[in-house]
Parts: sequence; structure tokens; C-alpha cells
Amino acid sequence: MNFQHPLTSKQPDVGTTIFAVMTGLANQHGAVNLAQGFPNLDVDPKLIALVDQHSREGKNQYAPMPGLPALKEKIAAKIEEQYGAIYHPINEVLITAGATQAIYATLSAIVFPGDEVIVIEPAYDCYEPGIKLNGGVPVRTQLTLDMKVDWTDVKNKISPKTRAIMINTPHNPTGSVLRAEDLRTLEKIVHNTNIIVISDEVYEHIVFDGERHESVCRYPALAERSVVLFSFGKTYHVTGWRLGYCIAPENIMKEIVKCHQFQTYCIHTPVQYAVADYLDHKEKYLELNVLFQEKRDYFLSLVKQTRFKALPCAGTYFQLLNYAHLSEEGDREYAKRLTIDYKIAAIPISVFYHNFRDDKILRFCFAKKNETLEKGVEGLMKIK
Repeated sequence: MNFQHPLTSKQPDVGTTIFAVMTGLANQHGAVNLAQGFPNLDVDPKLIALVDQHSREGKNQYAPMPGLPALKEKIAAKIEEQYGAIYHPINEVLITAGATQAIYATLSAIVFPGDEVIVIEPAYDCYEPGIKLNGGVPVRTQLTLDMKVDWTDVKNKISPKTRAIMINTPHNPTGSVLRAEDLRTLEKIVHNTNIIVISDEVYEHIVFDGERHESVCRYPALAERSVVLFSFGKTYHVTGWRLGYCIAPENIMKEIVKCHQFQTYCIHTPVQYAVADYLDHKEKYLELNVLFQEKRDYFLSLVKQTRFKALPCAGTYFQLLNYAHLSEEGDREYAKRLTIDYKIAAIPISVFYHNFRDDKILRFCFAKKNETLEKGVEGLMKIK
């Protein structure tokens, strides 16, 4: 075609996501992929069988636009049991195409041109594009060197234009978690404001060393102004199914649903039926803390045989490793070199920042079978 439309990009600074880039590079060079955050753990055959069963029973047409009522009821019951918060299953729970779509539907609903949204860096890479595409302005703050939220800086960043604050716990990419004092501080900061809290809690069941996941749902004064996002993909090792959900007070959820219906309309029907049934097996999500703490500890035992330095990891299935004493290279170049020369792929932390603080840190996913972790660390052991 010869015609070139003079189209102006809505996202001139956005390229292909780093997860696709590093996965493609890993595939090209035969590297162990500890970059993209997907488990290669086996999916429970019972869950697979339930999807097959419901599909064979003919449940293959459009699900209700906001989600299957039976699934929404199970979610509301789960939230009440875990966090003591009561949500109306029909009016305050929405089934989404993963948490990423839930985030975009939320931003589409609440952000108007010129609104400011406070983002805590390092921040997952879908936050800012969603803000900007809806005319909003990201206002950035950074975690401290020990990976804690600087709440004084957050408070100082609030202006009359602040529409929302986005938080993430357990935190991707750092593996840090918010604690009770963090949530109480946030509660005080937003008191007597119209600020909405968007809380990304997709790793809610992956918290280590006896820590408790501090959901905003536990704090009534926060819950009444919060949209909370979750992921079945992370919980059940099925990230490719793109199944998540969000919860919010009815007046906020009403507007999110309006946007959701024109982004994806409804979500895969047999999977919704299957997960609704599978949620009765509570042990499947309650055992994740133990499973992934064992994975973390095993990965760390392997890393001790290398010259990389591990940072603390209190949650998620990501481990940060520092290489500052090994190379002066920037993290993107170093990550590519590890993939090509040493056959192990990781994510450079710089992609999660706007103004990058070059701490020479890479993120590794340890949600893998032990043999995968062993093969990956073999490459790291070769680095002197």
C-alpha cells in the first residue's frame, strides 16, 4: 500500500512492552525465561476438567456482561471471609479480562482530562499508559532505597487536581509489601478528600515469612473509596486465561462497568463457570504462600552459588538481584547480554521508572519448576 495516513500517535513514548521484548529475545537465543511473570507450574487437572465439562455442557455463548452471578457471589463470599468486607455480588463485583483490563476500565471511568493520578515507582508498565490515554497526568513518587513508600512525598504531591492514588501490594517488581501502618497512613492522607484509591492486589495470596496481606478491604475508610483489583491467572497458574476481577463501592463500580462493556463486553464463559466451582477448594489459594515461599527459598539457595546479591522479597513471585559489583552496564544492556551470552532472561528494573534511578538491579521470576530454576542459575554461575 502506498497511502501513508499522517496519524499522530497517542502514545509516542510507548514501544513494545519489555515483557514481550525479553520473552522474544529468550526464545530467539534459547535462554531460560525468568523474565516474563508466568508460572510454568502444572495447572490442577481438576480445574482443566471443569472448563472442559462446562464447555461440553454447552456453556459457550456470551456470559452476562459484568460476569457470571455464581462466580461473583463466590468472590464476594471470599472477600468477606478473608478481609471482613462486605460487597454486593451483583452491583460491586466485576469480572474482567485479567487485572490489566480492570485497571484500564477503572482509569477510563474515573480519569478526566487534566486529572492527576499519583503513581508510585517502580510501577507496573500498564499504569501510566492508561492514565495518559484517558487524558490524565501521572504524578510520580518513588519507593525509598529500602523499598518503602515515602508517604510524606505522596502527601506533598496531592493537589486540587488529584483524582486517584495507585498502590500495589504485594509489589511488582520489588517483592515488597505494604503493612498495617502504611494503610493507616494512606487512610489519613485521603481523609476529607475525593481521592479514589486504586489498589492492585493481584498477588494477594503470595506473601511470605508470616506476613499478612494488608488489603485496603480490611480498612473501611479506605474500602469505601477504593477500587481493588485481583487475578485468577496469578492464583491458579493460568495467566493465559486472562481472568481477573475488581471490586468497588456501587457508585464507582457503576461507572467502571459502563467502560468495561465497550472494551471487552464479557469474559470467557466456560472458564467463569469452572472457577466458580473451583473456588470451593479454598486450600488451592490458601496454600500459595507456602508453595511460593519454598520456591523463593530454593531460588535464593541457588543464587548463593553466584556473585549476584539478592534483595529482600516479602511477596509476589519475583526476586530482585543486584549486579552493581559485577558490571557498569545499564540494566537493559546487561539484561540483553545475560539472555544472549548466558542464556537466562530477566527484566531490567529501569522500565518501571520514568526518571530511572540506576541501581543495577534485575527482576527474576521464580514461579518455575525447580529444574527450570536450576538451568537458569547455571548461566548466572558462569559470571565472574
